[in-house]
Amino acid sequence: MRRSRAKRRWINPDPKFGSLQVARFSNILMERGKKSTAQKIIYGAFDDIKAKTKQDPLEVFDKAIRNVGPLLEVKGRRIGGANYQIPHEVHGHRRETLAFRWIIEAARGRRGKSMRQALATELIDASRKEGGAMKKRAQVHKMAEANKAFAHFAVR
Repeated sequence: MRRSRAKRRWINPDPKFGSLQVARFSNILMERGKKSTAQKIIYGAFDDIKAKTKQDPLEVFDKAIRNVGPLLEVKGRRIGGANYQIPHEVHGHRRETLAFRWIIEAARGRRGKSMRQALATELIDASRKEGGAMKKRAQVHKMAEANKAFAHFAVR
């Protein structure tokens, strides 16, 4: 039997913008506990966004997260000896977390640029519904659409 669900930890908003979303993003970007380095990368990327687009970087960031966040995803489930990929709706924190992961993954995949530049470019692209993170979202939605026939197996 499964144990109780883990309690959600509350984090402080980031010091510069006072945004919980930016603080969560920096925690996901962080490697080996180097939070100040992650924050420098994010703030630098926001400066680059402001220089390139002449828009508020927080608005570009929010729009990118909203665009990349998936509506559906597939989860594997074993039924009668066969594994099925069952489409499920994605809500709240999970949707936001997947968007963060995919944007960071796509930025790390851009070779030949610093992380600051790659992150700025990826956020701008995501706010315009382009880029690697949007490709990942389209791929996940396509997989969910292809497995729509198994939706009746979903646990309500």
